[in-house]
Amino acid sequence: MIALLIRDVRLAIRAGGGFGLGLAFFLIVVVLVPFGVGPRTELLTSIAPGILWLGALLACLLSLDRILALDWEDGSLDLLATSPLPMEGVVSMKALAHWLTTGLPLVIAAPVLAIMLNLPPQGFGPLVLSLILGTPALSVIGTFGAALTVGVKRGGLLLSLLVLPLYVPTLIFGAEVSRRGAEGMDFSTPLAMLAGITCGTIAILPFASAAVLRVNLR
Repeated sequence: MIALLIRDVRLAIRAGGGFGLGLAFFLIVVVLVPFGVGPRTELLTSIAPGILWLGALLACLLSLDRILALDWEDGSLDLLATSPLPMEGVVSMKALAHWLTTGLPLVIAAPVLAIMLNLPPQGFGPLVLSLILGTPALSVIGTFGAALTVGVKRGGLLLSLLVLPLYVPTLIFGAEVSRRGAEGMDFSTPLAMLAGITCGTIAILPFASAAVLRVNLR
């Protein structure tokens, strides 16, 4: 399993479908927002949590179609399906590799980019905490969507349409944690909901993704 994880991380970095692309898109979103709304610090402060979370969500979405596509194209997915490794473990490792190359860099970059949106200092901790708890759910849900569309020609748009509605609860509670933290309010309730969503997706969706892959590989 560890060897599979290291292989997927290396492929994601070399193929350019995760690390650099996600960070670049995240940076572009944060830089362009002030140009769109104008130099109004009060407005930027109020919308910063939502913009940062939306940018992170869309950055994760960019590389979802590459989670299983490379293995499908070179036949590695068929070999993994016939190997002694459980398919649920394979799917989990691919989701973890996606988070390490896409979600984790976004978590690290978020506080720096939050300065550009005039996020109050007390909001940095809740923002990072919400992203640490929420971005794994984005990767796991995205892996499920990738399993549904693997082998489909031009399945990127279909993947986005399938995954975006499933991302909404994570976006709502993640942005709410950041907003309440920035305003100095108690954010324990949305944080618990966000943690529950992430734990639920990690517990259930790898089995669903594995079942879908078995059907698609027949």
